[in-house]
Amino acid sequence: MAGRRRWTSEEILDAAAELLRTSATESFSVRKLAAVLGTDSSSLYRHFRSKTELLRAVADRVLLTAMEGYRPEGDWKQRLTALALRVRDAFRRQPQLAAVWARYVSSGAGSRLVVEEVLQALRASGLPDEEIPVRYHRIVVLIASLIASEAGADTLTPEEREQGQELFRVAVLGADPERFPALAHFARDLRPLQTDHRAAFEDILAAHLGHIEAVVRAG
Repeated sequence: MAGRRRWTSEEILDAAAELLRTSATESFSVRKLAAVLGTDSSSLYRHFRSKTELLRAVADRVLLTAMEGYRPEGDWKQRLTALALRVRDAFRRQPQLAAVWARYVSSGAGSRLVVEEVLQALRASGLPDEEIPVRYHRIVVLIASLIASEAGADTLTPEEREQGQELFRVAVLGADPERFPALAHFARDLRPLQTDHRAAFEDILAAHLGHIEAVVRAG
């Protein structure tokens, strides 16, 4: 009887990424992945020591995809903005993995490329070297948090999205103007959180980079 096929690490990551497109990260398991591949969990653990390591590797490939063809252009703020939008767009195609990237530390090639570019851009800003690690950490936390928040909305079904929008309309438009005067005043101009994420992403990032620029000038 022929033995089971031996899967390569890249083939396992391909299958894991495909499985994650159709299921929540919380329900993902090595056992489910093994069943998809027609093998047993022990064969996958020869490539990845744990579910966490496997998820980190899949998320890191998203970062690698984001960095494909990237060339730093413009000043340091333009570089960081372009990089952040690339990473955002890459995770929008695989939103289930955004929380994985935000939650776990990755040591893969994709992560190193992103970290290197953030550090290089911050050095070009004129910040002193001793401030760069802290500023790097805050930028990455900000970007990862914004991407994870948007990814949560991207994983909603059309029915869940419509239900959420209806609940928002009821909560906002139906607010008692005596108790919530400001809410009643702005109600028709407010939008649900799922609306226009890109503009919010760019505005928040620009405000943070503007703060760093002010620090450089003051220093």
